[in-house]
Amino acid sequence: MIMRQKSSTEKARELRKKSTDAERLLWRHLRAKQLEGLKFRRQQPIGDYIADFVSFDKQVIVEVDGSQHVVRKAKDDHRTKWLEERGFKVLRFWNNDVMKNIAGVLRVIRNNC
Repeated sequence: MIMRQKSSTEKARELRKKSTDAERLLWRHLRAKQLEGLKFRRQQPIGDYIADFVSFDKQVIVEVDGSQHVVRKAKDDHRTKWLEERGFKVLRFWNNDVMKNIAGVLRVIRNNC
């Protein structure tokens, strides 16, 4: 049996269904233009990557990282550089920051938009 590779859209759909608690919490505050009327999309394919959250109007990407990102720093740095070269500003927050300081996270996002 030959397995076909999943498209970015299919991967993004899967990620939406498997969101972490921190991603779900942040999405509750970003969805439906609740933050300063800004439109965000979640699990959005951009090139070969899938951004956790993106505002195309403001060219801001928000990434919510778990502990696995400690060992993937070089990969994340490469990805961030690629996105920045295309005009995006990338904001990264640890899951713990989102869960324990959502007001502070939202303030940083607001200030960068």
